[in-house]
Amino acid sequence: MRLYISGPMTGLPDYNRPAFHAAAAILRDRSYHVQNPAENPAPECGSWPAYMRMALRQMLICDAIVLLPGWENSRGATEELRVAMTCGMTVFQIEHFSEVPRG
Repeated sequence: MRLYISGPMTGLPDYNRPAFHAAAAILRDRSYHVQNPAENPAPECGSWPAYMRMALRQMLICDAIVLLPGWENSRGATEELRVAMTCGMTVFQIEHFSEVPRG
């Protein structure tokens, strides 16, 4: 199963990368294929829409989306969840797999 990690980034220290990386490590330890947007290079223009286009392409090759704490306060994560649900993807909270520290 291929999982996409979704959660808040904008406005958080280091864009919440530690929480994304911790979640990716937990999921990979359980033999899941993980798509982690925190591992992506910055798009050339660096705009929010460019980041979202990259993230959505990445997400759409996955079977499920895994939500990190605080996702409901993130414009990008709520959009990713909307698209995932529209496409019939399974939705998990990271707590389903294990405790992950908040970023």
